[in-house]
Amino acid sequence: PSRIDYHRFSKLMLPIMLGTIGLLIVVLVLRDTRLGAVRTILSGSIQPSELAKVVTVLYLSYWLNNHKPVLNDFSLGIVPMLFLIGVNAGLVLLQPDISAAATIILLGGILFYLAGGDMKKIVFVILGVAFFGGIIVLVSTTGRTRMLDYINGLQNPVQASYHVQRALEAVVKGGLFGVGIGRATTKFTGLPVAPTDSIFAVIMEETGLLGAMFVVGLFVIILWRGLYIANRAPDPLGKLLAAGLTIWIFIEAIINMGVMVNLLPFAGNALPLISAGGSSLTTTLMSIGIILNIARTNNGVIPER
Repeated sequence: PSRIDYHRFSKLMLPIMLGTIGLLIVVLVLRDTRLGAVRTILSGSIQPSELAKVVTVLYLSYWLNNHKPVLNDFSLGIVPMLFLIGVNAGLVLLQPDISAAATIILLGGILFYLAGGDMKKIVFVILGVAFFGGIIVLVSTTGRTRMLDYINGLQNPVQASYHVQRALEAVVKGGLFGVGIGRATTKFTGLPVAPTDSIFAVIMEETGLLGAMFVVGLFVIILWRGLYIANRAPDPLGKLLAAGLTIWIFIEAIINMGVMVNLLPFAGNALPLISAGGSSLTTTLMSIGIILNIARTNNGVIPER
C-alpha cells in the first residue's frame, strides 16, 4: 500500500466492504467459538472484526469524500452513512464483540466530523448511539457484567474482574523499573491471554512504569506523525485517510492500555504492533502503509498508478 497511489483504491472499496461483510457473516455461520465468543474463522487464523475496523475507515473516507455536497443532508448523507456503520457494527456485535462494535461507531463519528459534518447532527447521532448503546449494555449479559466489574473496580480494585486484578498485580510487581525482560511470573500463573490482550500488563511487570511510559510515548509519536501527515496531505481524501487510520491505531492502543489499569471498561482490543495475532498486525501494517503512501505524495514522490 505504501507504493501504490491511494486514489487507485477507490474502485476496490465496494468489493472490499462487501467481502468484509461476507466474512463477518461467515463467522456467525461457522460458529467457531473461542474464549466464549464467535469471532474467528479457519481455526482461529483470521479474525474478521479486525479487518472490519480498518475497512470501515477506508470505505467511509472514500464515501465521505465523494458525498461532501450532501454530507449534512439527513436522507442523502447521514442515513446512508449510519447504515454503512450499522451493518458492520451490528454483525460484530452479534459475535459478541462490544468493544470492536463501539470502536467502529466511534471511528464513523470521528470521520464524519473530519469530513466537515455539522456539529449539531454529530451531537444528535452521538446521543442516539449512546442511548441505544446503553440499552445494549443493559440487555447484553457480557456488557452488563463488564460494566459492573468496571464500576466495582473503580471503587475497590479487589472487586474488579479477575482479568483486571491479575493485570494490576503485574503492575504492582513491576514497580518503577520492572523485574527484568523475560522474568515476569504473572503470565505463567493465571494472567489471561498474556500474549495478546494482556501484553501491556506483561510489559509493565517486566519493564516497570518507565517501560510502560516509553510504550505510551511511542504511540503518541505515531499519533503526532500521522496527524502531521494528514495535515500536509495533498487533498481532502488523503487527509481523511491519514487522520482516520492514525486515530484508529491510537484508539486501539489507548483502549488496550486503559483496560489493563482499569481506566476503561474491559475490552478485547489488541495492542497494535505488539500483541500476538496475525489479523491485528496485518491490518495495522496495511494502515501504516497507506499513511506512508500519503506521506510520500506529500514529499513530491508520486506512487505507482
